[in-house]
Amino acid sequence: MNKKLLALGSSLLLGSALGGCGSSITPASSPPSTVVIAEAPQSSPNWFFPIIGSSAASNTNIQTDALMYKPLLFITSHDTVDYQRSLASSISVNSTGSVYTIHLNPKWHWSNGSQVTAQDIVFTFNLFKYASAATTSLPWSYAFSGIGGLPQDWQSAVAEGTDTVKVTLSQPVNPDWFILNGLGQISPVPAAIWDKYPNNLNLDMKQILQVANSPGASQYEVVDGPYKFVSMKPNTDWVFEANPHYDGHKATIQKLIFQYQTSTQSEFLGLKTGTINVGYLPSNLWDSQSQLTNDVLSTPYILGFNFLAPNLSPKAPGGVGLAFSHAYVRQALEMGIDQAGIINTLFHGHGVTEDSPVPAEPPTQFYDPALATPLFPYNPTAGQHLLEKHGWQLKNGVLSQNGISLNFTMIYMSGDPTLTNMVELIKNSWAQEGIQVTLQAEPFANVIGTASQSDPTKWQMAFWGGGWTYEPDFYPSGDGLLNSGGGANAGGYANAHMDQLINATTNLTGTPSQIRQGMDAYLAYAAEEVPVIWLPWTSSSYVGTGFPEHAKNIHGTISTFNLVTDLYYPNRWTISP
Repeated sequence: MNKKLLALGSSLLLGSALGGCGSSITPASSPPSTVVIAEAPQSSPNWFFPIIGSSAASNTNIQTDALMYKPLLFITSHDTVDYQRSLASSISVNSTGSVYTIHLNPKWHWSNGSQVTAQDIVFTFNLFKYASAATTSLPWSYAFSGIGGLPQDWQSAVAEGTDTVKVTLSQPVNPDWFILNGLGQISPVPAAIWDKYPNNLNLDMKQILQVANSPGASQYEVVDGPYKFVSMKPNTDWVFEANPHYDGHKATIQKLIFQYQTSTQSEFLGLKTGTINVGYLPSNLWDSQSQLTNDVLSTPYILGFNFLAPNLSPKAPGGVGLAFSHAYVRQALEMGIDQAGIINTLFHGHGVTEDSPVPAEPPTQFYDPALATPLFPYNPTAGQHLLEKHGWQLKNGVLSQNGISLNFTMIYMSGDPTLTNMVELIKNSWAQEGIQVTLQAEPFANVIGTASQSDPTKWQMAFWGGGWTYEPDFYPSGDGLLNSGGGANAGGYANAHMDQLINATTNLTGTPSQIRQGMDAYLAYAAEEVPVIWLPWTSSSYVGTGFPEHAKNIHGTISTFNLVTDLYYPNRWTISP
């Protein structure tokens, strides 16, 4: 899902050199301008177009796309726009917040020498809107439909000359929200390359689908980002080289090699032997960090939250979705999550308890300190009593009611011992409440591909490992995530009052205090409703289930890492001898 469902947190990470996974590159043979970066276990880039399809929503894809395509707006770690690093030089807004005039900086060019123009922005805008339409006739759909008012608020975009675009919305909105969550999603593509069928976006989308996982296709030769794709070996590595025509900060690291991984253990060996320059320390190997003598460890937090996704659809197997649709059932499930125990035993104290969509770490203007004390703290006995109060009764050790039993299967990402230990702890705690869960490990891609409302008959509960990180919904309003029909709303949660509160954060205008009150109201209701089962947010969520590591001679991986976009910028890294 994160990004974004994203997402295994960040992909600044995992790698290997064990059992044939990964390339044969060694420190001795690697030139000083090459960096080897590990991918998350069993994950790999598989969608290279910057409008990501719903079946390919992962931070791995977001990161690799960001190497090739520059964003219209560069979002900073403070959740603001840095126009010096954006394609746009400024944005002016009319008095009602319904018209946004984008002024482009003419210095930015595609790698073929052509200028990035208003026509490129308009074509990409229209493609975003079309790919977000709620219709089954589309060749593919955009992964984050619903975020930033897509598609309902996006009325039109018109080029006014080469450097100006006027975007008109169907209604007035909160400008801070739309700039961050709406326009902030756009990484333009060159219209001259991709718009092969003018006035027929459906055919353009079919063309895109054909090459989405073919980065060697000719269309990807024209980019405006700091790196260009060079080659790939499926389930082995993906190679990028510095774009010599990039108009921004020129890369000194000329080659990036992303390596596929089968497990966290093999990634650790890659760090230990030096075949990986940038990776992570698996949480379950914390006590072995002294073996990584040539690496530097860090423990940052990114903006996001972790959770289990219950399938609330009435079509969920065994009727369990009908049970999950009750807030009190989700609250009881939450009482079976020992967040403090998970933090202390599995993540070595590097985490914060969480019961709403905005965590205490990293510090942001959006966090509400009033939610520091969870509404439904760990207490399996109280959880069972809550269910029994609503008529559930134990039958053969399982709580049941009206022919439905709280006996279900949870699919989770395989290949990571820490995740396995976490779900085992949760299973044992739930058993104390009379809730029985069968654990089913699946490759990451399978979990992401299954856990959606496209076919709710195939799953009951899912855990993909890294939760949700706030990209592209940089303004954490919940749109597209917890509102009815949101593109990233995997569990199908639908609540009219929640929709109203989320809409208030997107449409609310007024004083900073009034805007803050609207956000607090949404977060408080999310804490009460438990639309997903909250898990602790850990610094290792930054990389799935590990803590960032980089070789001592690689500089800038942490200082230039963006805690809001969950992206790193290798063109700003350097290597010392």
